[in-house]
Amino acid sequence: MGHILIVEDQPKLASLLHDYLVAAGYQARCLSNGLDVVPAVRAAKPSLILLDIMLPGRDGLEVCRDLRSFSDVPIVLITARIEESDRLQGLDLGADDYICKPFSPREVVARVKAILRRGPLIDEEVKAPRLIVDPDHFRATLDGIDLGLTPVEMRLLHTLANAPGRVFSRDQLMDKLYFDHRVVTDRTVDSHIKNLRRKLDLVSSDEEIVQSIYGVGYTLKL
Repeated sequence: MGHILIVEDQPKLASLLHDYLVAAGYQARCLSNGLDVVPAVRAAKPSLILLDIMLPGRDGLEVCRDLRSFSDVPIVLITARIEESDRLQGLDLGADDYICKPFSPREVVARVKAILRRGPLIDEEVKAPRLIVDPDHFRATLDGIDLGLTPVEMRLLHTLANAPGRVFSRDQLMDKLYFDHRVVTDRTVDSHIKNLRRKLDLVSSDEEIVQSIYGVGYTLKL
C-alpha cells in the first residue's frame, strides 16, 4: 500500500503512529531528527511523509522547503502551533496538508489514505493567451514567468484553468485534489487558494485572476 516516513521526536507518539499505519497495511519508518530527513528521502523516496514541525536538528518547515526543491512526495505537517500564519507558512512551503495536535491516530491514518488515493494529475497541458499550465513538466507560467507552484497549487490551478469561467465550489475542488474530501477542511482549500493568488499577484498584481464568488466558490478569469 505504500511506505510512510514518520518524522516525530516524541518516541511514544512516533511508535503509536507506526503501529496504526502498519495495522492499516502500510510500511512505516520513523526518524526523530530533522537533519536525517533529506538524506533518507534521497536514498529511498517514501509514498508520504508525516513531518512534525518542532524537531531537533532542523525544524520541519526548513525540511519541507528543502524537500520541495527536489521531490513532490506528499507531505503532511504535524503541528502543535495553533496560529493560522504558521499553518499557512507550511502550506506555502509545499506541504499538502496539516494535522494539529492533539489528534487521533485513526484520523492520521484516514488522512494518509485520502491523500494516497488522490487521483493522478491529468497530464494535458492547458494553454491560454497568458497562462500555461504544464503538469507533465511540472511548470506553470503567467506572461512567461514561472509561478513556482507547489504540487497542490499546480493541481488547483490546472483544475481552474481547464475550465476558465466555471465556478468551482470548495467541495468540487476538494474532490479534484483529494478523493476523500471528508478529511480535508474548507480552510485547507482556502489556504491553498490564498497562496496561489499571492504567486499570481507577484506577476500580475493589477487583476484578480482567481476570483471568489461569495457563497459559491472560486473561478479563474483571464
